[in-house]
Amino acid sequence: MYQRRIPPKEIVTQEFARQLTELSQEIGRQVGVLVNRKGHVETVVVGDASQIVLPAQDRSRLGKSRFYGLRCLHTHLRGEAGLTHDDLTDLALLRLDLMAAIDVDPKTGLPGMVRAAHLLPATAKSSQEENGEQKAFQFLDPHLPGQLDLDFIELIESLEAEMARNRGARKASDTRDRAILVGVTTETTAEAKDSIDELRELATSGGLVVLDEIIQRRQSLDPKTLVGKGKLDEIIIRSLQLGADMIVFDRELSPAQVRAINEIADLKIVDRSQLILDIFAQRAQTAEGRIQVELAQLKYLLPRLTGSGTAMSRLMGGIGGRGPGETKLEVDRRRVRDRISHLESQLDKIRASRNQRRAQRTRREMPVVSIVGYTNAGKSTLLNALTNSDVLAEQRMFATLDPTSRRLRLPQEQEIIINDTVGFIRDLPKDLLAAFKATLEEMEQSDLLIHLVDASSPQLESQITSVNRILGDLRLDAIPRLLVFNKMDLADGEELENSCEAHNAIAISAINRRSLDNLVNEISARLNPEPTE
Repeated sequence: MYQRRIPPKEIVTQEFARQLTELSQEIGRQVGVLVNRKGHVETVVVGDASQIVLPAQDRSRLGKSRFYGLRCLHTHLRGEAGLTHDDLTDLALLRLDLMAAIDVDPKTGLPGMVRAAHLLPATAKSSQEENGEQKAFQFLDPHLPGQLDLDFIELIESLEAEMARNRGARKASDTRDRAILVGVTTETTAEAKDSIDELRELATSGGLVVLDEIIQRRQSLDPKTLVGKGKLDEIIIRSLQLGADMIVFDRELSPAQVRAINEIADLKIVDRSQLILDIFAQRAQTAEGRIQVELAQLKYLLPRLTGSGTAMSRLMGGIGGRGPGETKLEVDRRRVRDRISHLESQLDKIRASRNQRRAQRTRREMPVVSIVGYTNAGKSTLLNALTNSDVLAEQRMFATLDPTSRRLRLPQEQEIIINDTVGFIRDLPKDLLAAFKATLEEMEQSDLLIHLVDASSPQLESQITSVNRILGDLRLDAIPRLLVFNKMDLADGEELENSCEAHNAIAISAINRRSLDNLVNEISARLNPEPTE
């Protein structure tokens, strides 16, 4: 078979198809070939009676706007009605030019119908819409090998030109990654929708362009790939069709799951924790913030370090260069552990310095109030409004990482310290929480916590629950707390009133200073309770 050649413009010739089917019928197994665009056979594959397994290909030559440059021709022995699911999966995952199956006559071994399909670039839905979704494949009409009159090279060049145009619509200066978001839940779809909405905000805040969102509901999570092999194939096909650069999962992936998915997908795989860590890395401005973020990233990375091929070769070690030495992976892990130890020692020094400053404030007997709450609830805006400060305040998640302390004079001529803290979020990575312990310790000395809530958020109740859970994890739930609903100007008046009554909270708008009088008076009353008789 390696000596045969197909004219480049033809999918397959009658003579080539006959040799393929006669061999397949003689040995009772499927036989397949991978043919390049010059018509030369690069690989011959022998399977069993029901399938062939294509070998892994070198993906270094695979461009963003082109197919792999190989088409697969193989036989079907059992009268399959068309291309199987495995055929289409191989077509998509390997980015083949074309997948064609040739029916084998069980009596004569002569070729029957040729059934072929190719990938479709993502275009306007009007031309590809099927049941509300874009088709991923275009199936060619079945024909006998000698009756295929399609110009194969012209077809592939036109498809790649369309792929190039789709990617060309993206400005050259736009270097942002394109992502597909994937949510997996064993609970209700509504809860998964709320979580994926938050993931979209995180992705946008992290500088990603969200191309699509996929939600899957399962009885139980797949331990290997989280979503199951079939669904993962579907997600990868969708990613290839849309030209996505990465897949973002709305759960933390185990190191084994990351490896399993990476073996199948030639895309960046990011989970929720890694996305949050990346956002924190972008936002960190001070030396302390950068240390804390780097420490969290290294602790997250350590169990996920992998190596293969030459990267796993042994470095020279022992006397005279003999002995197994260390693998490259072991060296990387040792360096990461050394760096973690160094950063932790720096944080210990920062923690000691903070303790000294807190001790000075304690001697001055200045009460401390800390603003806590879900990310993007308006904590920095409130601090600015109360203290006439100019702390960075933006309408995006985790705009503030480094704690900020300001003095506030209450109506009774009493001065207090008020702290702005990092925002919370559901499923906050444990490594991040541990790394920011030095920062969060500021809250331990607080006399009062202002729990600020975005009153206009549809997830108001779940956000309150998430913050309360994190405060409990940090053992701060014993500190007196004042619940404050912010952004009252954006919320429905009647609903807000009912929520305030149900939660014993007060409503404010941090951008309207006149609405803050009740808050300041309530802070003063909480810090200076009237003695009971």
